[in-house]
Amino acid sequence: MQHEPPALFAIHLLVAAAAPPPPGPLELLITYLPMGMIVLVAWMLLYRPERERTRRQQELLAGLKKNDRVITTSGIYGTVANVDREADRVSLRVDEAGNVKIAVTLSSIAKVLGESASPES
Repeated sequence: MQHEPPALFAIHLLVAAAAPPPPGPLELLITYLPMGMIVLVAWMLLYRPERERTRRQQELLAGLKKNDRVITTSGIYGTVANVDREADRVSLRVDEAGNVKIAVTLSSIAKVLGESASPES
């Protein structure tokens, strides 16, 4: 049976004495609580409002109908002439006098102002 040299034994004792004890539950809580709070705050400030805005936009587009006055994302005012949900297309009358119509995607409708004053068939 071989014995360790005294110097090696002393090094093992120093390393064992210098090793920190395993962290307790309070130390783990203090370590991970700030990280959890950052995730919670990020969810509250970023993810949740964006999800709510997306839900409102989808409701707005689902309720879009003929003769609604709308504004597109590019700032064009018009009145809905036709909604084709399968083709993702909306026809807008942009000039009542000349009966000028343009076609835009359904998702480019930014805001519904209400129904026009004189609905046409």
